[in-house]
Amino acid sequence: MDAFRSYFIIFILFAAALFLRNWSLLVVVMLCSFAFWKYRLQLGKTRKQLMSEEEMEARIAAWEPLPLVPETCDSNIREPQTIEGKITKYVNINGKECLNMISSDFYGLIGNERIEEAAKNTIFKYGVGSCGPRNFYGTVDVHLNLEKQLADFLGCEEAILYSYGFATIASAIPAYSKKDDLIFVDKSVNFSIQKGLQASKSKIIWFNHNDMDHLERLLEEQSLADSKNKKKTATIRKFIVVEGIYANTADLCPLDKLVEFKWKYKVRIFVDESLSFGVLGENGKGRKNYKLGITEHFGIDAVDVDLISASLENAIATTGGFCAGRSFVIGHQRLSGLGYCFSASLPPLLTVAASEAINIIQEKPNLSKILRQKSIALHKLILTATEGLKFVVIGDEISPLKHIGFEHEDKAVVEQVLNDFVSELQTVGILVSKAHYLSDQEAFSQKATVKVTCRVDVTDEEMKKIGENFRLVMKKLKRG
Repeated sequence: MDAFRSYFIIFILFAAALFLRNWSLLVVVMLCSFAFWKYRLQLGKTRKQLMSEEEMEARIAAWEPLPLVPETCDSNIREPQTIEGKITKYVNINGKECLNMISSDFYGLIGNERIEEAAKNTIFKYGVGSCGPRNFYGTVDVHLNLEKQLADFLGCEEAILYSYGFATIASAIPAYSKKDDLIFVDKSVNFSIQKGLQASKSKIIWFNHNDMDHLERLLEEQSLADSKNKKKTATIRKFIVVEGIYANTADLCPLDKLVEFKWKYKVRIFVDESLSFGVLGENGKGRKNYKLGITEHFGIDAVDVDLISASLENAIATTGGFCAGRSFVIGHQRLSGLGYCFSASLPPLLTVAASEAINIIQEKPNLSKILRQKSIALHKLILTATEGLKFVVIGDEISPLKHIGFEHEDKAVVEQVLNDFVSELQTVGILVSKAHYLSDQEAFSQKATVKVTCRVDVTDEEMKKIGENFRLVMKKLKRG
């Protein structure tokens, strides 16, 4: 309080000197202010030095550190699961052989001898690493070959290769969208998209999941606001960011409607095809430049989508990711995509593995059709298993990814039932998994579900086993 009074008196004298234009008084006040500030500073240091040992111990004893991690409900803790060997159709988990219904290796390419042989030969030629980022001596001819192959596969002008699937869209979004730009985003987008949005520092406008009416209302409102200040909004870019198949819901985005909005409201479209790439469509049969992906499914020219990104860690069964689009769009990323500029490039052996996987898919045009048929069959099996029970199947029937939820008002009960569902299926030799999220970092809370994936190599006998055991376990776990 004494210090406050002293500062107040100095302020009054300072104001009076200025008002009276008494420069001598002003100099004196300034010197006094400096002397008082130095005195207070020295006094604070002296007080700190004079703190007794008892005071120090008391302060230490009173300090309570924050927890390093949030508390976890004991009911949700499961024993560690150990998988031995390759993650193929059947896996050895904790010593028990289980049918793998959780891997996103939809075409069963993990362990493919042809891919493994190509990767081994690449190691002998290039070694195991690329020794630097793409712009710093990390580019090898196999990178350029794969980029051209990916562009041709999708019917785009050019593609750019990244080292990690997660970093691809997370780097691409902030490469184009900056602080004052607008991004319209589906509320169910995956975590890597959310990180890209966060890095862009753009204004994010969320629309309800796959609700095109809601999105159009938001676009109309923005269009009206733009018309009131055309000079300011002329430099603001607008984007729509969606997924081909949503990882959190297994739904397909209505790309045909989104492209309609693109031309009507002058917005750019980014589509993350991590789950739909190489899966949807008819492999371009009878149509030039339409290849496997969400654009092929809707019969839309890939160049009508401003940017397509995808992970190579699902259907292609390797590591890395890519973006594809027009040459001037991709060229910008080569200087602005942080994951491209500052991460070591994709190891040549993994690059060749991805290239060989695409060759296999192109050589067998019926693969996507078989996968779609089996995805529909699995969807119907799960629907049948849930009849009369509180379990529900979530997602599009042609999606190879399915989500299974449990309807109950108590979230703790839902979590426990789903955990038990996973454990019970594992005891009968079927491996599925809970969908896991970083709840404290997600933009919106996601519904608790169990994830199930379909494989092209699953047999009719195995399908029958899945349907029967799903029904038995669901009936056993019905509650409330």
